[in-house]
Amino acid sequence: MAYEIELSGRVALVTGASGGLGAQFAKTLAAAGAGVVLASRRMEKLKDLRAEIEAAGGDARVVEMDVTDRHSIAAAVAHAETEMGSIDILVNNSGVSTTQRIQDVTEEDYDFIMNTNVRGAFFVAQEVGKRMLARSKGAAPGSFTGGRIINIASMAGLKVLPQIGVYCMSKAAVIQMTKAFAVEWGKFGINVNAICPGYIDTEINHHHWQTEQGQKLISMLPRKRVGQPQDLDALLMLLASDQSHFINGAVVSADDGFAV
Repeated sequence: MAYEIELSGRVALVTGASGGLGAQFAKTLAAAGAGVVLASRRMEKLKDLRAEIEAAGGDARVVEMDVTDRHSIAAAVAHAETEMGSIDILVNNSGVSTTQRIQDVTEEDYDFIMNTNVRGAFFVAQEVGKRMLARSKGAAPGSFTGGRIINIASMAGLKVLPQIGVYCMSKAAVIQMTKAFAVEWGKFGINVNAICPGYIDTEINHHHWQTEQGQKLISMLPRKRVGQPQDLDALLMLLASDQSHFINGAVVSADDGFAV
């Protein structure tokens, strides 16, 4: 028997949508019928993605958002709801990293990572979640009032890796943040879960996998391969759907077994 998840009538906001996993998440949600709001600082990239989604029959809008700026977050979320309606699904995806040994991390490096990955993710979830809470408290009986918040963490939040220590710390914080939101907001029908991807081949790192260092890393992985962005589609769709109503506070690894 075929099983299909349908998101028609839902509105999804995807941060960090200008490339990589964010762009794939947006295309997947749009293909399932959701109206998708694409958020990032790179507006030209967003406009290209919007055109691609619309050419495939989907519905998308773009908003400029800098997740390190609370005023930008608030303005972008307000704009998103003006354009598409109340946000039902948040894919909290924005993230950055640097590569260096712990002793070489500067204050600027530390703030760069933490301001985006932790502070930014927190205030995006808070801004969207407050609106979900307001709808839940004032909704008519039997109406859809909940929401789905999907935080994109990383297997690096579960397994410390060399030379990206601060990134690992930041994603561990996202995991705990997910659980904190889930505990407080679950009773309002807002489910908050985290996906922890492993090594995924995107346009940002594609060249690395062709190098000697990249090939050496692949040889150390459990099944000697890296994932593709679409390998996360099924998990994303489940967590975004009504069918995930009994899944809250979950931290789900999608890393081909690397963190085991």
